[in-house]
Amino acid sequence: MLPDATRTAEREGPAPMAYLLAALGGALGALARWALGEALPSPGGWPWATLLINLTGCLLLGALFAVLAARSPEPLWARPFLGVGVLGGYTTYSTFAVEVVDLVDDGAPLLAAGYLLVSVLGGVLAVAVGALAGGRATR
Repeated sequence: MLPDATRTAEREGPAPMAYLLAALGGALGALARWALGEALPSPGGWPWATLLINLTGCLLLGALFAVLAARSPEPLWARPFLGVGVLGGYTTYSTFAVEVVDLVDDGAPLLAAGYLLVSVLGGVLAVAVGALAGGRATR
């Protein structure tokens, strides 16, 4: 069996341009997250902005990977720029984790547990829905 050229290139590491693409995409994603976080209030202590950001990011990531899986070969810039960069900078696990701890510290452990469950299960479901939609869009 002959070695696959793509696998060999993956072992050599990403092209130097991939780092720049990930950094540029990350800056754009972080700016989008910041703007949305500023625009959406969090009434009653429920962190609506972070939940919306993370769920839409999961949906888009699922769709992106389904679309890229259907393309052969996929564009070399797509994963570092869109996946790692834009969507990685847009979504925020750290803010989610801090918000869960803050809710517990503020005396709302049930709200924290609900937020945790909705975020994790909703994120998994959003990736699945995004992947299905992305897969259907490429047919």
